[in-house]
Amino acid sequence: MTKPAYSEIPQPMDADTAVTAPPNKQREVIVIGGGMAGLSASIYLGRALRDVLVIDAGESLARWEPDVQNYFGFAHISGEELIKRGHEQAKHYGVEFAKDEIIEAHSEDGVFRLKSKEHTYSARRLLLATGVYHLPPRIPEVDACIGHSMFFCKDCDGYRVQDRQVLIVGTNDVAVEYALGILLYTASVTIATNGGTPNWSPQHDAWVKEYKVPVYLEPITAVEHEKGCMNCIQFGADKRITVDFLFTTRGDVFHNKLARSLGAELDEEGQLVVDHCQRTSVPGFYAAGCVTPANCQMIIAAGNGATAAQAINRDLFEESLATHSLRRHREKQLRTEQTDLQPAPR
Repeated sequence: MTKPAYSEIPQPMDADTAVTAPPNKQREVIVIGGGMAGLSASIYLGRALRDVLVIDAGESLARWEPDVQNYFGFAHISGEELIKRGHEQAKHYGVEFAKDEIIEAHSEDGVFRLKSKEHTYSARRLLLATGVYHLPPRIPEVDACIGHSMFFCKDCDGYRVQDRQVLIVGTNDVAVEYALGILLYTASVTIATNGGTPNWSPQHDAWVKEYKVPVYLEPITAVEHEKGCMNCIQFGADKRITVDFLFTTRGDVFHNKLARSLGAELDEEGQLVVDHCQRTSVPGFYAAGCVTPANCQMIIAAGNGATAAQAINRDLFEESLATHSLRRHREKQLRTEQTDLQPAPR
């Protein structure tokens, strides 16, 4: 599948966050993915004094959010700024970063071994936080509107569209439910199938008729916008309607290739199946954020990351007790006590 333009131009890490970390050193924990879930997990693990490496290709979808309005504690902040702050916070607690893309993963004797095009990495625990790719509609020039007037989530962005003219693009039950949900915010809601045949259920069709939601079946041929802010949608050669905001329901692609290669259980949609501690079906392998069945919200992803990190830290602690390898500061204390017990020189 060829990805649309917006995913083909990853935002690079800032110079101060693109840390080059030694790739051949075995870590306690490797986190793949530097979005909300991965950064949150790395902060918790760093504060637990774990040896943590975050491997990030710099493609978090949060970078495409110019104005996040529902992240606790921030009335208005960009996704890019949230990620930057997360990097700085994680680095403060000793977390290292590698700007790289992992293409292979396998486990051997309780160690996860990862390969990129140029490097290999290994760790005793692995957290996958690679997220999801939201499929934008096949509409010319719509990419420029992402995060400004085109959105993927009515729960995140319904508040923005109050009393405005909204278009829902889709052909399935979700498209109808989006249209009905947006009616809570505005009376002007339209569905466009963009040339597709409606395949929503008879019940959903009845709701469309009951609430008199207009449906356009023609392909969308153009989007008129000003710096990402829509003002008009064109169907065919000459039909035009005023549109302020657009929601798309084309679906998602979950970044689960590495999980599949490790043999982790997936659900029907391709999301990693995890328990309440974010553990996958593979021992030592955890997942957090939008690559799991969690509701794909930034703050939920961050919470998932924190949950996974605490579980990983506990897992490593219990392993050290079972293997009689709980050392670190205790060894230093014992050496000090032994020195103090030595008789003073005469």
